Amino acid sequence: NDVIAVTAFIGAIFGAGGGGEAANADRLAKLQASLGPVRGYRAWDDVMLADDAEAPTTTRRRFSYGPLTGGPVTGSVVLAAGSIQSINPRQPAATAAAAPARRQASNWLLPAPRRSASGTPLGVMGPQLGYYYPEIVQQIDLHGPGIKAQGAAVPGLAMYILIGRTRDYAWSLTSAGHDVRDVYAERLCEPDGSAPTRSSDHYRYKGACRPFERFEAGLLNGTPVAYNVSVHGPVFATATVDGQPYALSRKRSTFGRDALNLGALKGMTEGRASTPRRFRRVANRFGFTFNWAYTSRKATAYFSSGRLPKRPRGLDRRLPTLGTGAYEWTGFLSESRHPHDTGGPDGLLLNWNNRSAPGFMHGDDEPFGSVHRVELFDQWPRRALITDNVGIMNRAATEDVRSPVWPVIRSVLRTGPAPSARDQQVVEILDDWVRRDAPRLDANGDGLYDEPGPVIMDALWRPVAEAVMSPVFGSLIPDLNAVRNLGSLSGESYVDKDLRRLLGGRVRDPFNLAYCGNGSVAACRASLWNAVHATADRLASELGQPDPSRWTKQASRTGFTPGLLPNTFPTTNRPTYQQVIELQRWGGWGPWG
Repeated sequence: NDVIAVTAFIGAIFGAGGGGEAANADRLAKLQASLGPVRGYRAWDDVMLADDAEAPTTTRRRFSYGPLTGGPVTGSVVLAAGSIQSINPRQPAATAAAAPARRQASNWLLPAPRRSASGTPLGVMGPQLGYYYPEIVQQIDLHGPGIKAQGAAVPGLAMYILIGRTRDYAWSLTSAGHDVRDVYAERLCEPDGSAPTRSSDHYRYKGACRPFERFEAGLLNGTPVAYNVSVHGPVFATATVDGQPYALSRKRSTFGRDALNLGALKGMTEGRASTPRRFRRVANRFGFTFNWAYTSRKATAYFSSGRLPKRPRGLDRRLPTLGTGAYEWTGFLSESRHPHDTGGPDGLLLNWNNRSAPGFMHGDDEPFGSVHRVELFDQWPRRALITDNVGIMNRAATEDVRSPVWPVIRSVLRTGPAPSARDQQVVEILDDWVRRDAPRLDANGDGLYDEPGPVIMDALWRPVAEAVMSPVFGSLIPDLNAVRNLGSLSGESYVDKDLRRLLGGRVRDPFNLAYCGNGSVAACRASLWNAVHATADRLASELGQPDPSRWTKQASRTGFTPGLLPNTFPTTNRPTYQQVIELQRWGGWGPWG
């Protein structure tokens, strides 16, 4: 029981995706009420970022798994705006409707032999788990009949290695967030045919009015926990569709199968992934959604795992599915339909939780746009040393992830004069900082950022993102931010993609609507300069310093959870620990033979 519970716990945090369809539907309804049916849908389709052709991917090979399953959309529903009510009176409706909370981090960088100075595969890879005391993984070295492996394991699952190496290959994982959870809209009914209410305890499925099962989950801090369960899963909220009451439930493909994921870790630990083909076969046994990296003495490879449902025609995967029984899953993707590659684009396999492949939608809660932090893994030499590999990861760890978008913002600002000399100085400071890879450092250890760039970007980014999106979203900006955080990579992609088209640049798969300045360069420029001016005013007042070149703040530091250790250290955006791997083409070195 403990082994299965630990497996389920880790998988729920890092290895699942989807389940945010109710929040998506609520946002669509609000946009259509505000902007009209057509314009509202177009704005919603833009900000979902479900299938952006410009999204950076780990492989360039196309794998089809898009938001629409084919044919007219007949099995997906739009909830009435604001109609979601949580079944837990202490839980806000927005929290109930959102996808279950999870963590997303970790990276890996794998040059193939043709990109390696030594002619052997290279690997720098590790999980971004945060810092705990005690840590949620442990280092382990396994030796026994048929096993010779070392790496990291989860306490409670330490019979097999989660991330590590055997004598002949190494592997690592990043969270993929694939769509293994769906929200179903269960139409409520009463057995006697009377009009249902939100409190009805029956629902329609395959033509019958059947009762919900009642699940008693025990006590939580002394309070009984119980909820209804449909054939699809636990009910978490109610809503209305076309004036009728519905219950909302979530179905997860890995439910009840958590322990089966150990089969993949068993195969990796026992040395069964001796070739890229065998590696994919073993990794495909993992029902949780992860991007697997693999490097051996001869090759690098990639596989994206998960028990990914095949859905019937007539669905938009971003919206709740009718729970009538007419739109049930029809199976699961075969191994060959999962994103995978050997060697990678131009000999590089790179992942930092970015989109896996062109044409492949991850979870409905997982937007991928034109900008992603994986692009910070740049400046590769034609033939890399292992030290180059480490250095590229390490530089990205202290580079501001918003910096790639600054040049297009600057291009718009440059079309007109600054409101003041101080505002001009602010953007020139950012220009210089971004040219130097936008470092977020406290190199002298005085507790403050070494330069004003991070301080300005932290204060300016949100006003810029809101200036871009507000002409269309207006009062719905908080709703947009709740579903697609403007301070995240989603917000960066909105700004980048919209401003590039505004300036007449080449844009693949452009947005349906123009956002900044409603498509006017002059109006957009004015709103962006206003954001710069207001931010500069605020920083000058807050810091008591009118000179932007002297603006500084306390640098970010990271501590341990749950707070048993007082120690902190400078924050870097990198894995908690990493393998640095260069396996020779032959055996005979070290204790591994």
